[in-house]
Amino acid sequence: MIPAVILSSFTMGLGVIRALGTMGVPIIVVHYDDRDMGYVSKYVTEHILAPHPEHSEEAFLDLLVELGNRLKGGVLIPTSDATLATVSRHKDELSQYYIVACTDWPITEQFLIKKHTYALAEAVGVPVPKTTVPQSVEEVEELGRSIEYPCLVKPTQSHRYYARFKTKMVEVKDLDHLRSTYLEAAEAGMEVMVQEFIPGKDADGVNYNSYFWDGQPVVEFTAAKVRNAPPIFGSPCVAMSQHVPEVIDQGRKLLQAMGYYGYSCTEFKKDARDGVYRLMEVNGRHNLSTLLAVRCGINFPWLQYRHLVCGEMPTPTDYRVGVYWIDPLRDIAYTIKYHRPEGYSPLQYLRPYFHPHVFAVFDLKDPKPFVRRVLNLAKRGGKTG
Repeated sequence: MIPAVILSSFTMGLGVIRALGTMGVPIIVVHYDDRDMGYVSKYVTEHILAPHPEHSEEAFLDLLVELGNRLKGGVLIPTSDATLATVSRHKDELSQYYIVACTDWPITEQFLIKKHTYALAEAVGVPVPKTTVPQSVEEVEELGRSIEYPCLVKPTQSHRYYARFKTKMVEVKDLDHLRSTYLEAAEAGMEVMVQEFIPGKDADGVNYNSYFWDGQPVVEFTAAKVRNAPPIFGSPCVAMSQHVPEVIDQGRKLLQAMGYYGYSCTEFKKDARDGVYRLMEVNGRHNLSTLLAVRCGINFPWLQYRHLVCGEMPTPTDYRVGVYWIDPLRDIAYTIKYHRPEGYSPLQYLRPYFHPHVFAVFDLKDPKPFVRRVLNLAKRGGKTG
C-alpha cells in the first residue's frame, strides 16, 4: 500500500494519522513543532524531524525531495497552515515525487490570506463580518473614530500571527488599544484586518466539512462547536456532530467560487443580532476535530486517500449526529482559568463526557501521543495553547 506522508503531527495531524493508520495505510510523519505528539503514534512507521517549513523553506523542501526519491511515491498531506503554504507554493515540483493532497497556490492563497477570503465571499453573496484592511496608522485612527467597539484585529495570515503572538486575534475596546495592536503587528511585518465583532456564544459556531471535486460537493458533514478554549476567541475544545442545513448552501457557494477541490472545513458563526450565519474562515486542510467525522461514519482522510491513489470517487454518506469530539486537557484547563462566561450548569458541562464521544488525543488503543502531550505541557509550564 502506498504510504501517506503526514506533514506536522499536532492534533490535526494526529487525527489524519489515526484515520489512515486504522485502515492499514503506512504512515510517515515529518514534524517540526516541539508541541507535536502524533509522531509517536503506534501507526507511524517512521518519523523525521524537519526544519520549519516557513523559517527554513529551502531546507524543508530539500528534505521532502530526498524522502520522495527514497519512497518512490506517496501521498503528501500537509496538516498545518505552515506546511500547506509551502507545499502548495511548490506543488508542481513536489508532484514529481508525490501525490500532493492540497490545492494549487492560486486557490490556496484565496483562503490562506483571509482578506481574499472575505472579499470573495462578499462578492458572491456569502454573509461576512464588516472587514477593513488598513494600510497605515493614519487609516487605523480614522477608522477607529467611526467603528463600534469592541471590534477585532485579525491577521490576514493567521498561522504566522499565532506563531508570533500566540493568539488568533485581539479584541480591542477603544482607539488607543486598536492603534497599539496595529502597530505591534506592523512592527512584526504582519498585515491585519479590523473586523466587527459578531456577538454570540461558542455554541453558535458551526463547521461545514466537505470533499469537493469538479466544482461539486461529494461528501458533506456539519458539526456545531460547543466550547472554545479560550472562550469566544479560541479554537474548539468540544464539538458535536449535528445537521446544520443553514450553512450548506453558503459553504457550497464560496468553495465553488474559489474553484476549490478536495477536503476543507469552512467555519461560520450565527450572529446573535439577526440569526444569520456569517463566514469566519476556510481551512484547506484537515481540521482539529477530524476524528469526529470518522467516529460518525465519514473518514475524510481515507476517502481522500482512496480517491487520489485509486481513483475511487467518494459517495454521499449519512452520518451519526449527537456525537461529541472532546479535547479534555484544554476543556478543563480553560474552564478553570476563565470560569466559563456561558454559565454552564455542572450537568451541561459534563454532558459531552457521558454521551458518545471521541477524544482529540487520548486513546487507550494508541496511548503514546497523549503521554507525549502531557510531557510537552509539563515542559511548557502547563500552557495548553
